[in-house]
Amino acid sequence: MNYEYFISRRIRSKSGSSFSRPIVKVSIAGIALGLAVMLVSVAILQGFQTQVRDKVSGFGGHIQISSFDSNISYEPTPINKGDAKINQILQLPGIQNVQEFGLKAGIVKTRNEIEGVVLKGVDSDYDWNFLKHRLVAGSLPDNHDTVAGNDVLISEKLAKLLGFKAGDELRMYFIIDNNARGRKFRVSGIYNTGLAEFDEMYVFGDIRHIRKLNGWDETLVSGIEINLNDFSELNTMAEKVYDIIGYKLNTQTIKQLYPQIFDWIEIQDLNVLIILILMALVSGITMISTLLILILEHTRDIGMLKAMGATNASIRKIFIYASVNITFWGLLWGNSIALVLIFMQKQYAFIPLPEDSYFVSSVPVAIGFPGILLINLATILICTIMMLIPSLVVRYISPVKAIRFE
Repeated sequence: MNYEYFISRRIRSKSGSSFSRPIVKVSIAGIALGLAVMLVSVAILQGFQTQVRDKVSGFGGHIQISSFDSNISYEPTPINKGDAKINQILQLPGIQNVQEFGLKAGIVKTRNEIEGVVLKGVDSDYDWNFLKHRLVAGSLPDNHDTVAGNDVLISEKLAKLLGFKAGDELRMYFIIDNNARGRKFRVSGIYNTGLAEFDEMYVFGDIRHIRKLNGWDETLVSGIEINLNDFSELNTMAEKVYDIIGYKLNTQTIKQLYPQIFDWIEIQDLNVLIILILMALVSGITMISTLLILILEHTRDIGMLKAMGATNASIRKIFIYASVNITFWGLLWGNSIALVLIFMQKQYAFIPLPEDSYFVSSVPVAIGFPGILLINLATILICTIMMLIPSLVVRYISPVKAIRFE
C-alpha cells in the first residue's frame, strides 16, 4: 500500500472528530442527488418520447405510401397497390410489416348527438397489436369472413360522448355525390390510447366497406403503411422505399405527417440538456468545495509532509484519492436511488399525469444500460476535472507557514 493512499484513508476515517466529516457526507449526498436527477430526467424523456412516438405510429405506421395529391386528406386519392411493389419492399432488411388501408370521412349519429369521424378500413392481415394492448372493453373486429365485416372499433372518448358500449349498434353516414348513405355497424370493442386528437377521430373497420362506398375494385387503397423494426432507421428506410416505388407514388414518414407532435417532443431534449448541465455543475462545485475544506483542515499536515520531503504531486494524490472515494460513494447511492425510482414507476406508475395534456396517464420511464453508463462516465469526468482544480492549491502551501497554521 503506497503512503498516499494510506494517508487519504486516515483523512476520511470515521474515527475521531473532524469538521470536514459532515461536509464529506453532504458532498456524497450532492453527487448522489445530481446523478439521480440526471438518470431520472433522461429516463422520463426517453420513456415519454418512445410512448408518444409509438402511439402516433400506431395510427399511421412509420412510413406511408400515398398519392402525391393526397396530403393529409380524410378522402385521399386512391392508389393501385400494385404500383407500391409491396413484395420488393418486404425484402428490405428492417421491415416489420406492410399493410393497406382505406379512409372515409363520415358522421356517427345517435338520437341526441352527432359526431364527425373517419372510418379507417383495414384488411384481414392488419396488425392489431397496437390497439390490442389498449382495449378497455369488448374485442377486436373480426374481418376474416368472405363478406365485409360489420364490426368496428371505436375510442373510449367517442363511446362516452355518444353513449356507446361494446356490442351496441352504430349507424354511420357518408356523403357520396351529395347524397347521404348510411351503414349499420356493431361496436365490437372500445380502445383508449390517450391521444385525444386521434381517439376522437378514428373508427376502425373493414376496408371492403370503403371500397364498396367509393366504387373501388380490390386493387385500390387509400394508402399503404410500413412499420419498421428500428425507428432510428426511419429516414434511411423512407429513401429506400421511395427508390423502389418510383415516381408515381409518394412516401412520407410519420414525422412528416405529424410534424407538430414530433417537434414538440424534440423540444423536451433541450429541457433535459439544461437539467443535465445544471446537475453536473452542482456535482462539480460540490467536489471543489469539499476538497478545499479538506485541504484547509489539513494544512498543518501538508506542511509537515512537505518538511519531511513529500513532493507536491504526492500530496495532491492524497486528496485526489479522497475525492475519488467521495465520488464512488456518490455514484453508488445515486445509481441506487435512480434505478429504484425508475423501477417503481415502471412497475406501479405511482406518479400520474393528466392524459389529455401529456398523451400518457402516468410518467413514462425508459432507459438502457448505454444511457446509464454514459451519464456515469460523464459525471466521473466532470468530478475528476473539478477535483484537479483545488488540488493545485497544495503547491502554494509553505511548510513553515503551514506548521504554524491554526
